[in-house]
Amino acid sequence: MKKIFTHLVMLVAAALLLSAPVHAQSGSTVSYQEGLHYFLIEEGIRASGGSAEVIEMFSYMCTHCNTFEPYINNWVMRNADDVKFSRIAVVFGRKAWELYARAYVTAQMMGLGDDTHTAMMDKLWKEKAVMRSMEDLAAFYSNFGVDPKTFLATSKSFAVDARMRKQQRLVQTYGVSATPTLVLNGKYRIASNAAVPSFDVMLDVVDYLIAAEAE
Repeated sequence: MKKIFTHLVMLVAAALLLSAPVHAQSGSTVSYQEGLHYFLIEEGIRASGGSAEVIEMFSYMCTHCNTFEPYINNWVMRNADDVKFSRIAVVFGRKAWELYARAYVTAQMMGLGDDTHTAMMDKLWKEKAVMRSMEDLAAFYSNFGVDPKTFLATSKSFAVDARMRKQQRLVQTYGVSATPTLVLNGKYRIASNAAVPSFDVMLDVVDYLIAAEAE
């Protein structure tokens, strides 16, 4: 009986060793696979520069993007020295999403900072105050020192149109079909799915890929 018990213990120990997950350089425990946890962007536009570049594809009208906010903000703060982070507001052919995407691009071009981004999310999802016109959005941004008439004029400018077209082409090039989605170095697309069941896992996949890219 003792020999049988000892043999069983050895079998269990061996099984645990064989199933042990891989450890990324970030220190997280991972076992991530291309095509399951992340996707290679075949025709992606490669990022330039030495640091990692992460783009969040989002929409102000997306409730999941609002839920994702504290996760991505904390992640950016932890990685501020090593990662260049930016956002693209997607449209997906939806009129309301296009309105807010244009407002976001306008705010960017007028030099408004991340505080306006957080404030917009709070306005929509905490205060439940939906703005349905560019005039309403201009009034919102006027709280940050912007002249509403200047904001409206800028939103209709060629420069905003050009940036909108460029960014929406990137959305298509990167194969983004849901929000929020993260794109790393123009090379990898990461989003929630059955294999990536939480935002914590989603960001852990990004950490894993950043570590792999640095090798």
